[in-house]
Amino acid sequence: MSATQFLTTPKGRQLAYHKTEGQGPTVVFLGGLKSDMEGTKAVHLEDWARATGRAFLRFDYSGHGESSGRFEEGCIGDWHEDTLAAIDALTEGPVIAVGSSMGGWQALLLCKARPDRVVGLVTIAAAPDFTEDGYWANFSEAQKQALDEVGHVELPSDYMEPYVITKRMIEDGRNRLVLRSPLVLDMPVRLLQGDEDTAVSVETALRLFNHAASPDMRLVLGKGKDHRFSDEDCLKLIETSVAEVIFRGGFD
Repeated sequence: MSATQFLTTPKGRQLAYHKTEGQGPTVVFLGGLKSDMEGTKAVHLEDWARATGRAFLRFDYSGHGESSGRFEEGCIGDWHEDTLAAIDALTEGPVIAVGSSMGGWQALLLCKARPDRVVGLVTIAAAPDFTEDGYWANFSEAQKQALDEVGHVELPSDYMEPYVITKRMIEDGRNRLVLRSPLVLDMPVRLLQGDEDTAVSVETALRLFNHAASPDMRLVLGKGKDHRFSDEDCLKLIETSVAEVIFRGGFD
């Protein structure tokens, strides 16, 4: 495996990344909240890209993995800036965005910000607008008061240590919502979702599917699959979905 490289963004953040040269369009993996680029899905997709001669990029948002900063200091907008910086500096030409969980939200923001660059989209348990519809909508009055008085709350996770959710993350998220206004995805889109996902519901996947406008969109539900979506069958489905989006976009 190649050594980690670092990109200095226009905001002065140091983003860790791995880039694989190959045939375009470049497949870019966008990870989830508190995940990093060493996750099973990201590394597996990189191996697939190398085996098929595809260009590929995976990176850590600021406050994640090997990148600079602390998670608690970041928000959706910061990680969107990181995504744009990585795309603009490290890729050329068309891009296929693959977003997992929070990375699905980031992928949708990328599609809106760079519609001339993104030519295909695959999401895995996409979690658009989760700071508002997941966190804020379910906060108790005590938690909302803590946000105002302390500036953050801690939420348990099924997969790692508790999440520290800041007032800044909630407020910034309201400026990044994608399900409240038209969402045009003029590209092939594949939405992958496990029906036993306890972090992102099937209802969320259906809401995205029904809200977005695309000439070629499919929602694929995996029976018995959870939020990790990283067993052998799921990884194979991710591969075939990326390949299908590339083909349907006329790049193969």
